[in-house]
Amino acid sequence: MNYKENILKIITECCRVLVGGVFIFSGITKAIDPTGGAIKIEEYLNAFGLEMLSPLSMLASLNLSAIEFTLGVCLLLGAYRKYASLLSLILMGFMTPLTLYLAVFDPVSDCGCFGDALVVTNWETFFKNVVLLAAIIFAFLNNRRMTALYSFKVIWFIPLYAYIFSLAFSYYNYSHLPIIDFRPYKVGENIPSLMTIPEGAEEDEYRYSFIYEKEGVQKEFSLEELPDDPAWEFVDSNTELIKKGYEPPVSAFNLYNLFGDDVTDILFENSDGVFLLIAHKLEKASEERIDEINNLYDYAVDNGLLFYGVTASSFDEINRWTDYTGAEYPFLMADDVLLKTIVRSNPGLVLLRGGTILGKWNYRDIPGEENLTEVMESALKGDRINQKEDALIMFFILTFAVPLLLVWVYDWFRTRRKEKTVQSKPTEA
Repeated sequence: MNYKENILKIITECCRVLVGGVFIFSGITKAIDPTGGAIKIEEYLNAFGLEMLSPLSMLASLNLSAIEFTLGVCLLLGAYRKYASLLSLILMGFMTPLTLYLAVFDPVSDCGCFGDALVVTNWETFFKNVVLLAAIIFAFLNNRRMTALYSFKVIWFIPLYAYIFSLAFSYYNYSHLPIIDFRPYKVGENIPSLMTIPEGAEEDEYRYSFIYEKEGVQKEFSLEELPDDPAWEFVDSNTELIKKGYEPPVSAFNLYNLFGDDVTDILFENSDGVFLLIAHKLEKASEERIDEINNLYDYAVDNGLLFYGVTASSFDEINRWTDYTGAEYPFLMADDVLLKTIVRSNPGLVLLRGGTILGKWNYRDIPGEENLTEVMESALKGDRINQKEDALIMFFILTFAVPLLLVWVYDWFRTRRKEKTVQSKPTEA
C-alpha cells in the first residue's frame, strides 16, 4: 500500500512540476515582451473576426502572462493545491482544442505561447498541450498528494504577490524596452549579417510531380518518371516542400525615401552613425518627448550624424507630425511589421553604425540634453556592455525570490514554535 502511495505521489509531484514550470516560463516570456503579446492577441482577434476587441489586447496580454505565472508559482509551491490545479485544468481545457483548431486551419503562423523566446509550430503547440492537459488532470485528481511548502496561515501571500509582481514586471517592460530582447534586432547585432545565408547552408528540398492525361485518364508522375509517349498530354504540376533549409534571422530589411528609392545600403555603409526614430504609426505615436527628440536631431547635425524618422504611416500623417512637432528631420518608409519588430516602442530610437545596432531606446528613455553627449559618445564608441540589463534581471529575480523566502522562513519558525509548544504541554492523566 505504501509502495502504491509513493508511486502516485511521485507521479503527482512530477506532473505539477512539469505544468508549473511550463506556466512560469510561458508567463515570464510573455511578461518580458507584453507589446509582442498584444500584437499576437490582435492577430488572434483578427483571425476570428473580433477586431472590435483590439483595444483590449494590451490589457489581455498583461493579465494573461500574470495568470499563467501565478498558476505556475502556486503549483510549484503547493499553494491552494485544489484551486490552482482546477484553474490550470480549465485553462488547458480551453487552450488544447483552440490549438488543435490553429494546427488544422492555421489562421495564425504560431500560437505565441512562449513569445519570441521559443517559437514553436501550431502542431508542436497542440502536442505540448495534450501532454500538459494529461499531466494537470492527474495532478488535479491527486492534488492532496502535492507537497505544500507554506502553511495555511501565510498561503494567501503566494498568489497575491505572484500576480502583482508579474503585472509590475510586465508594465516595466512595456514602459521601457524588454530587458531581454528575443528578436533578431538586439543591440550589438549586425543587420546585413543577419540577412546572409552562410556558404554550405542547407537549402530547401522540394518534391516535384506532374499530372498527365491519356485517353481521358490522368496520372501523376515524378520528375524521374516523365512519360516518353507523346500521347500523354501535360495537365498540371505540383510542388511540395519536403525539408526546410536554412532561413536567415532577418529575411528582408528595406527602408525607402519618400520618392520610393531603397536607401538601405546607403545607411548600412555609413560609418559615422545613423539615428532612426521609428514610429510604425505616427497617428498613435507618443508626443511626450518631442523636445528631447528635436534636441537629439540638433546633436546629430552638429556631430555629422544622420537622423531619419521611419514610419509606415501615410504622407498626410508625416506632414501632420512635422507641423505639430516642428520636426526638421527627413522621413523614410518601411513595413509596419518590420518596424514593430525592431523596437517595441512608438516612437523608439535606434542607433546604427555600419549596419550594427549600437543602441535602442524607448521614447521615455531618450537621453535628455544634460547627458546627451555622454550617452551618445559611449554608444558610438561601442560601449555596449549589458551591465544595466544584467543588473535589472538580477534585481527582478531578487525582488521576487527574497520576499517568498522571508515568508517561508517566518512560516517555518512559526510552525516549529507551535510544535514545540504542543509538545511541551503536559499530557492529561
